[in-house]
Amino acid sequence: MPTTKKTLMFLSSFFTSFGAFVVICAVLGTREWVSSTISISDKSSNSSIVITYGLFRGQSTQELSHGLAESDKDFEVLGKLDDSTPKTLHLVVILFLVLSLSTSLLSSGFTLYNSISNPYQTFLGPVGVYTWNGLSASFTFLTMTLFVGNVQSNHLSEALARTLYSHYPSATHRGTTHTYRFSFWLMLLVILLNIVTVVIIIFYQKARYKQKQEQRKPVEYAPRDGILF
Repeated sequence: MPTTKKTLMFLSSFFTSFGAFVVICAVLGTREWVSSTISISDKSSNSSIVITYGLFRGQSTQELSHGLAESDKDFEVLGKLDDSTPKTLHLVVILFLVLSLSTSLLSSGFTLYNSISNPYQTFLGPVGVYTWNGLSASFTFLTMTLFVGNVQSNHLSEALARTLYSHYPSATHRGTTHTYRFSFWLMLLVILLNIVTVVIIIFYQKARYKQKQEQRKPVEYAPRDGILF
């Protein structure tokens, strides 16, 4: 059976790992990832389109300087994208986040198992915890990087606007501004929780090593005659 200290430290790392899993589940289902304001002008008026969306769903609003604007539209992100680079990269973003979700769940399982057992010298021990948390943090960072790249470089918001508003292709595009919302920034919390999980296990390993060294000292410094006796 593990010691009380080991149980408490691995339970603490279980809660941080599971916290990362919960955060990823939450942001997967929200549409507060980015809000893009697309300024356009046509022959009759100046207007802007505000599109707020996440990985799966979004909402768009049209704002006109004068005249009647179209009603707000709810949409499926993947359903509105044709087979193009933005759609392919968006699917990769979703894949990386699902992989981060899976590795966070595995980390939770490993830390919980270590709190009730002693698989120290196997992959089920700290090595496995380090591996899954490292992968989770890496996948999360790639998710953030690729999402920003898709929005900024591949013009994901503009691609959505073209399919949502029939007049957009003929309008004059005057620029787009992007504001990344709380769901996107929560990815940093996932990375932080992964780091905290690893730090807790490192502290445990250092404390365990120090305890072993202290247990060896009485033997190492004992008189030779006493050891022979």
